Amino acid sequence: MDNSCSQELSDKIEGRNFKKFGLDMNPVVSFASAAIIIVICLYALLNLEQAYDFAILIQEIIARQLDWVFILSSNFIVIICIFLALSRLGNVRIGGVNCEKEFGNFAWYSMLISAGMGIGLMFWAVGEPLTHFIEEPPIFTHSDASFTAMATTFYHWGLHPWGIYALMALALAFFAYNRNMPLSLRSVFYFLFKDKIYGIIGDIIDTFAVLSVLFGLAASLGLGVQQINSGLDYLLGTGISIWIQVLLITLITLVAIISIILGIHKGIKTLAMANMYLAFVFMMAVFILGPSAYIIRLFSNSLGVYFSSLVQYSSFLPVDGSAWQATWTIPFLAWWIAWCPFVGMFIARISVGRTVRELIVGVLLVPSLLSFFWLTVFGGAAININQIYDGALFEVVRDNLPIALFELITFLNIPLAEDIFRVVIYIVATALVVNYFVTSSDSGSLVVDKIASGGKIESPTAQRVFWAVMEGLLAATLLLIGGDRALEVLRSAVTSAGLPLAIILVLMTFSLIRGIAVAHTKQMRIKDYQKIDRILKKKLDQGNSGGHEQ
Repeated sequence: MDNSCSQELSDKIEGRNFKKFGLDMNPVVSFASAAIIIVICLYALLNLEQAYDFAILIQEIIARQLDWVFILSSNFIVIICIFLALSRLGNVRIGGVNCEKEFGNFAWYSMLISAGMGIGLMFWAVGEPLTHFIEEPPIFTHSDASFTAMATTFYHWGLHPWGIYALMALALAFFAYNRNMPLSLRSVFYFLFKDKIYGIIGDIIDTFAVLSVLFGLAASLGLGVQQINSGLDYLLGTGISIWIQVLLITLITLVAIISIILGIHKGIKTLAMANMYLAFVFMMAVFILGPSAYIIRLFSNSLGVYFSSLVQYSSFLPVDGSAWQATWTIPFLAWWIAWCPFVGMFIARISVGRTVRELIVGVLLVPSLLSFFWLTVFGGAAININQIYDGALFEVVRDNLPIALFELITFLNIPLAEDIFRVVIYIVATALVVNYFVTSSDSGSLVVDKIASGGKIESPTAQRVFWAVMEGLLAATLLLIGGDRALEVLRSAVTSAGLPLAIILVLMTFSLIRGIAVAHTKQMRIKDYQKIDRILKKKLDQGNSGGHEQ
């Protein structure tokens, strides 16, 4: 398929859009997704207890009976990424053989790091490593429990999630910038379904993508607002309750809407840069005030345990009915799968001009290593403090996970002006979570709207505002369903959303490899022509210079 045919396909997809009342959207994807979200929310709000029971039942069925789908599909994706990076297909350039990089290496890596830092790392950085230290998991077993705890945490935040993101980013970037197709998930399946992707098959794929992103975002926003509530309670004594969290979701969604109206450069870009500065200051404060030497040693040793045992334990499937993986690994893998259209579209947009190899290696390694260090700073400090204070910090984690990060701050050894400095750290931590909430809602609504509008680069602001409201509504509903057990419901929501997308991702790889193979053949032919052209030009120049000498 050449570019003219690709443009024809894009026109067919856009031609099906609903373009009235200032809107420009795919009616099937948009109305179906919105209707499903609204029905789920109405049912849940009218039947909170019944909705809770149903959510937990779905979580148990998927996590215990279909856990192999997430384990095998995520391993398959990492293997495909490694294959593409090491094979000759890794030489294919996003955007074409003569396409130049839009961003330099420093800017590109900075944006990758920004994409890697989010609400999840704030929420889990203390609680997960400390829980694994006390309640040793069945994977990455080591004589030192702290190494096991950190290596297990690395597994949930390392190569597997970033491999999922890398593959999705590569697929979206390749079909958008090499095949000139809409920046939408349906485009990735061209080599499997051909022109059928602009019909009902494409609508189904994009609808699953929209729902997956919405549930993934809603779950993350639910975690974030619990942590914001904890921070405000520490600072102002507001108390902790579901209704305060619902109010916070409403207020912060309004801020996100303002950011949407301001646009990408004045909204998302400004907030994302603020996130980077705040995150660095916060991490370094904990690193310096915490057990710095212990953190460095723990980071190095845990890294060795993780990489040396990754192949063995990444394929672990319990045979004794153990609930550990259903509680930890499966929800995390489902989370990354649900988020991959969101993060993947962002990475695709900034990776034009890079080769397949550059994209995969950069996305796999740099954000993973930074996430590892972030987790070791907070997790290592938590493990060390918990040992010094006879398990006091773990009691907090077990009873109320959202306040674990702020409890860690109370245990830090701050030398001068302790009360003032501690309040400053509380403010920075709370502001960071709020900022991540706003940027996630803002950029998430942008991605959802791109998918729902058939991959359009620009769409009406009102549509993005609508999807931001849907995210907030869904997040508030999930919190109300769960009440004091909100974390269980958030896990259930994201696990349910990730299951169909996991299957879609596996199918996607076959179309992607086929497309890259075709592009490799064409790019090699172009390079051969360019090489011959240079040789002929050189000989012609030499002949002309020889003639002048005579």
